[in-house]
Amino acid sequence: MAAPSLLNLVSSSGVPNLLAIQPEPHISNLLRGRIDAGDFPSAVYLVSENGKVVFADALGDAVREPEVHPASLDTVYDLASLTKPLVTGLLCARRVESGELTLDSAAAQYLPEFDRADKHHITIRHLLTHTSGLRAWRPLYLLASEREGALAAIANEPLEHEPGERVIYSDLGFIALGCLLEKLTGATLNDLAQREIIGPLGLQRTFFNPARAQRTGVAACESGNAYERDMCESSIDMKAPAKGFGGWRAGIIWGEVHDGNAYFLGGAAGHAGLFSTAIETLRLADQFIGARSKLLSTQTCELFRQDMTTGLNEARSIAWQLAATKDSTAGPGLPPEAFGHTGFTGTSCWVDAVRARVFILLTNRTHHRSLPFANINSVRREFHTLAVAALDSNHC
Repeated sequence: MAAPSLLNLVSSSGVPNLLAIQPEPHISNLLRGRIDAGDFPSAVYLVSENGKVVFADALGDAVREPEVHPASLDTVYDLASLTKPLVTGLLCARRVESGELTLDSAAAQYLPEFDRADKHHITIRHLLTHTSGLRAWRPLYLLASEREGALAAIANEPLEHEPGERVIYSDLGFIALGCLLEKLTGATLNDLAQREIIGPLGLQRTFFNPARAQRTGVAACESGNAYERDMCESSIDMKAPAKGFGGWRAGIIWGEVHDGNAYFLGGAAGHAGLFSTAIETLRLADQFIGARSKLLSTQTCELFRQDMTTGLNEARSIAWQLAATKDSTAGPGLPPEAFGHTGFTGTSCWVDAVRARVFILLTNRTHHRSLPFANINSVRREFHTLAVAALDSNHC
């Protein structure tokens, strides 16, 4: 295992924490064991309290093919669906705070494509809490001939449930939110993120669409589009278009977004596309903690701990899942009001805002492994359990 780089490990105030940083042996052993078992080729974790990194380590290989690059604390990962809260949710929350958006306004007020009988009752809150009734996923690259037609393709899809009736975790809903932000501001999502998040926080290794020259510092993903292709070809209504689709990628997906819809949409979308390191993911996660946020007020940050789907099948706040959700990846060590998110590539971020604790685990489980990919939810829960125990023991 290569020694982790500590170059970028600083607190959100810019003060280095190098003397305080160390691996947590039980966590490192857990992850090393799962690397040896073939669940994922690399793992980088970071545990912070009050903005200070307490534990961190990098294990395994960020790239195993077509060449080998060991993981380090500077490795950039495809965060996948962490894009939803860290970019789209944060940008929406800023507009709720400023009054540009109202949570209970109809999405059709901003998206004319949603002004139809079955969708005009969908609100911004529904989209942000995954209660819009929209389906979880559809291959927009098979339903639209060009990216400009993606929103219309989403609007054309029938709802699975009435808005507000059930939580259905939906990529489509957050793609729609990304389109809404672009229409509302007249700027691309990429430019919005740079202007309102990445630039103000001084992030250097957080971006959409990594430059090819940066690829050696990026963790690799799947070989081609095998997973999504299999899903499409096994779908009754998508099998024929999938067979005739000429856009399937071949070779290792490395230095470009893994998600097929995000790739079709140009690499930056409301649901996926963000790349970052563990330490800069911490800087983003801190923006949801009232006492630490530089981008949101304390009052707005309270919304992320609020259960907005009481009585439904999941406990959800704005863009985040709450630990109160049955079988969430939080595990038993985090309080019910803690909030978190996972990413398909093998990433996760959970926040205990009351204690100002952040738990980040970045893996690339889709790389150097044949289908099916490993389900690492039990690893995530154990990571949180061990991390909470270690933090608590520091206070004894």
